Amino acid sequence: MPRVSVLLPVRDALSTLPECLASLSAQTLADHEVVAVDDGSADGSGACLDGAARRDGRVRVLHTGRRGIAAALNLALAEARAPLVARMDADDVAHPERLRLQAERLEASPGTHVLGCRVRLCGGVDNQGMRAYVAWQNALTDHEAIARELWVESPLAHPSVALRAADLRALSGYRDFDGPEDYDLWLRAHAAGWRFAKLTEELLDWRDHPGRLSRRDPRYAPERFRALKIEALERGPLRGRAVVVWGAGPIGKGWAKALLGRGHRLEAFVEVSPRRIGARIHGVPVLDARAATRLKGPLHLAAVGQPGARARIREEAAGSGLVDGVDLLAVA
Repeated sequence: MPRVSVLLPVRDALSTLPECLASLSAQTLADHEVVAVDDGSADGSGACLDGAARRDGRVRVLHTGRRGIAAALNLALAEARAPLVARMDADDVAHPERLRLQAERLEASPGTHVLGCRVRLCGGVDNQGMRAYVAWQNALTDHEAIARELWVESPLAHPSVALRAADLRALSGYRDFDGPEDYDLWLRAHAAGWRFAKLTEELLDWRDHPGRLSRRDPRYAPERFRALKIEALERGPLRGRAVVVWGAGPIGKGWAKALLGRGHRLEAFVEVSPRRIGARIHGVPVLDARAATRLKGPLHLAAVGQPGARARIREEAAGSGLVDGVDLLAVA
């Protein structure tokens, strides 16, 4: 039985797949297998995988029709033989020490359920927003930081994680639906009480390119992420509570509109701009921070995007007795 099974879904990735497979072949942890699912590729990726399997008995290939990434991942999980599974995408490159370091950490830390690593952004897209996102994500390395920022954006790069196969199977694997399967998994894992962690080493080259699913597939649109967040909040801290939205910009108004559309009661907006305070948006008042922190019953959402704004809101709320993670959540 191998020590780690790598779950590798592949569709039309011939331009990057050989480099990905070479990086897995070069792992210092030799005791692993690669469970590759060719999800109906039409560019020769399937033949490339078959060639890799002939050269290296640790590579196992499953060919299917075009079923989608969640179905491919669930098939790979069902076939995985190792107690630990690691995610990998066909357009990324793993550092030689990645599997060894993640296996050792998980084996030594039974209380850790999902273990990521820092990533290095690469590829030909010059995207300032993506660079900022990777820097933000790389700064979140312990459970508390990851859980605190979970409602802002995905705090883990999906192809960077490793976890126990039994845990993932107990959570029924990946949900196949019209939304982001990785972020959905983090939300379900958090609700189940899982603990997250991240190695501080950069152990994955994460390729950004125009053809990425997250750029072109509507399942990864911001509205789908927000809908998932609201659904998860409704099962937890939002249940039976009104909402106070900190921030009357595009993020705050988008959240308010979505919440109102699902029948939630909006109590107030919070703003620092004097010209907005006293106005009404969506029929509720715009308050200053001091007045807002007197509202102890509702769930406060820090729906802002400006650098440093979330930290300032958290500081203001904490000074007034609002508990971060219970009474106040940062969202985006």
